[in-house]
Amino acid sequence: MNISKAVVVRVVAKCSDLCSVTLLDSNNAPIAQHNGYVPDFMPGEHYGDYVELDIELATGKVLNWKELSRKDLQKPTDNTEWERV
Repeated sequence: MNISKAVVVRVVAKCSDLCSVTLLDSNNAPIAQHNGYVPDFMPGEHYGDYVELDIELATGKVLNWKELSRKDLQKPTDNTEWERV
């Protein structure tokens, strides 16, 4: 195995309805959180249970992340709301 050729780390994690996501303000203070299914704005075919991230080793950049709007963040999933922290 020659790991020196690696340029991307693919992380796939199954949350089994236990995904926790927190929104932070400009002071890194939590303002809202979601616990449950993987939010719809996460990349990949996650089916509500998987977090799928491709991370470039040289930069630490998440390659499969798309730019999000406030509308994208409105509701974490079709049938859930953010909880106030």
